Amino acid sequence: MRERTKLSASIEAVRTIEREHADTMELAEMAEAEGEAALLDEAHATMQALQKRAGQAELEALLSGEADGNDCYIEINSGAGGTESQDWASMLVRMYARWANAHGYQVEELEHQDGDTAGIKSATLLIKGPNAYGWLKTEAGVHRLVRISPFDSNARRHTSFASAWVYPVIDQSIEIEVNDKDVRVDTYRASGAGGQHINKTDSAVRLTHMPSGIVVACQSERSQHKNRATAWDMLRARLYERELQKREAAAQALEDQKTEIGWGRQIRSYVLQPYQMVKDLRTGVETSDTGGVLDGDLDAFMAASLAARVGGEANEIADID
Repeated sequence: MRERTKLSASIEAVRTIEREHADTMELAEMAEAEGEAALLDEAHATMQALQKRAGQAELEALLSGEADGNDCYIEINSGAGGTESQDWASMLVRMYARWANAHGYQVEELEHQDGDTAGIKSATLLIKGPNAYGWLKTEAGVHRLVRISPFDSNARRHTSFASAWVYPVIDQSIEIEVNDKDVRVDTYRASGAGGQHINKTDSAVRLTHMPSGIVVACQSERSQHKNRATAWDMLRARLYERELQKREAAAQALEDQKTEIGWGRQIRSYVLQPYQMVKDLRTGVETSDTGGVLDGDLDAFMAASLAARVGGEANEIADID
């Protein structure tokens, strides 16, 4: 039913654009014949709005992957750069949370590890909303920041790295089998803000899937039982994503990007000094509005990456045929 509703909405959106386009063309022809400049301007503005809606519909049509419509998890890990890198990781968490909120998605923090001095070592967010995984899957990789470090008393320019890893929430229609003997379960005391929020028991749960080396953790609930259940869901999702990557030729470098969060692995550079520029190294999309990007304005980057990814898959299929 969810798939049917999604397809029906997509078809109706296209039909609505077609009807409005035909009506607007008739209005423009009438305005031109009668010399009505105001009506002609109105028709032109309507056509521009229709063009924007058609472009959005075209992008949404690219979200046709098996799990694109699902909610997703996004893991942020700091890399090379120490405290500076850990602060950059916390900035990425904020950036994706702001993007999700701007699109009406729900954001839930499942796990985090505070940095030694500032920022975070790692964090896991659950993003809930239509096509969350479809959009965010293009953000997987290493992100590079260049700025004057606020932690350097000499005000020198620093380069730091953090990685994003995205995988879908698996619903009941997708079965993933995991042998209990292949999973090591560890419990530990959750970190918190202190005071009444700090945990007094080992309620946090970490699961390690030994054959694959995948590690997931959850500490969002006070109940170890609930954290354990969520961690198992996360593990199944990670294993499913791992299997998807084997089947999708377009995901050729994601695992390599995870092995080393540093030079030569980045998908996007965020330069705040000596000039202002954010550039995606895969698609060439760039902007000088660094503040907007760090506040979650990522749509242009996601759209270009998604179009390139789907286009690459289509070309590979054509080559095989």
